[in-house]
Amino acid sequence: MDPFDSAGTLGYDQPEKGAVNPATPLPWARFSSWLECVCVVTFDLELGQAIELVYPHDVKLTEKEKTSICYLSFPDSYSGCLGDTQFSFRVRQSVGQKGSWFRQEDTYNRDAPGTLQREPAHYYGYVYFRQVKDGSVKRGYFQKSLVLVSRLPYVNLFQSLLKLVAPEYFEKLEPCLEAVCNEIDQWPAPVPGQTLNLPVMGLVMQARIPSKHDKPGGSPLKQSCKENLLPAPMVLPTVHELDLFKCFQSVLIHTQMLWELMLLGEPVVVMAPSPAVSSETVLALISSISPLRYCCDHRPYFTIHDSEFKEYTSRTQAPPNVILGVTNPFFIKTFQHWPHVIRLGDLKMSGDLPKQVKVKKLAKLKTLDTKPGVYTAYKTFLHKDKALIKRLLKVSGHSEAGKHRPPLASVFRFQVKSRSLAWGAHSLIFSVNWA
Repeated sequence: MDPFDSAGTLGYDQPEKGAVNPATPLPWARFSSWLECVCVVTFDLELGQAIELVYPHDVKLTEKEKTSICYLSFPDSYSGCLGDTQFSFRVRQSVGQKGSWFRQEDTYNRDAPGTLQREPAHYYGYVYFRQVKDGSVKRGYFQKSLVLVSRLPYVNLFQSLLKLVAPEYFEKLEPCLEAVCNEIDQWPAPVPGQTLNLPVMGLVMQARIPSKHDKPGGSPLKQSCKENLLPAPMVLPTVHELDLFKCFQSVLIHTQMLWELMLLGEPVVVMAPSPAVSSETVLALISSISPLRYCCDHRPYFTIHDSEFKEYTSRTQAPPNVILGVTNPFFIKTFQHWPHVIRLGDLKMSGDLPKQVKVKKLAKLKTLDTKPGVYTAYKTFLHKDKALIKRLLKVSGHSEAGKHRPPLASVFRFQVKSRSLAWGAHSLIFSVNWA
């Protein structure tokens, strides 16, 4: 087993009798290689959150999936989310459901890095939520989410796409969405190792799809000179990577400990002030161990309405190996028995670093006004590298230096390879992935 790959053929079935000939293009085949569907979720005075539209129209979501998407597409508390908010979630697929990509041999997973495999049993939801005052609505507010549902963990690509599409959709509604979906249906399939031009709404997004054969720490995508594209493409340096320095800005001095918790698959709760902070932090945590694939479940944004709520909050058994991102203050008491809780404040967008939070005893995690901090009794295996932490704080604390800072995951890999404890760390890595 290669520790840098995923399980391999999970989710692939043999052709069934009467199955469609693989050589025959399926309706929306190219669209389906990127997205499962696009959903519009609105607030109905009688029903609450409800799906207003699913496109393409022939996509069949189960009632359980629709309910999950509805609740996960709106912030737990709307009061602090005036304007536009972007975040993401991950939800379990209903048993027995199959996406259209199952019907033909999927070569993508064969060449994609283990961290970017197409999900066989979960959907990612990429959300653009808008809440603005509107006197024509009884509640006084316009509240609606545009959601891209996909099996691909391309958070940067799909959130960039939403920034282009969602504002236009809220003005022009369904005709705009139909036109965009038809454009996506003309995109080339995501082929690992290739740089693709993806036209949408009069613009061209240019992105490179990572391959498992890429060298670690390779340079980001530069604009392709092979084609004279008009208009000039909007170059995405990466389809999936987040700014880990921004996500970890208040816990940078504890990143070594958090990195170990990810390697060990420990149960972790991230309590954040918003779905955006919650989802970005959870995704940043699991990507910190790249190129290793995080081996457990993760939910970038989790609510009390989630179908796994009882399973994950039960006190009759040990907490499951999962990372949960939550925003509802109710969870502070619910997760008191969990071994590792990260309580975050608001992220600062620029300027000096915020005050670094402290490691605190879990017994102090009791009240709704619990201060930011890392609540755990965990002791690290590796000695804290104070020189590395000092470098991280120095690079992260200067906005100009931040433009040239390396990916945080590569900083950790360099640390493990270069220090005298490298052999012990490598043993830990391989034991986790071979277990």
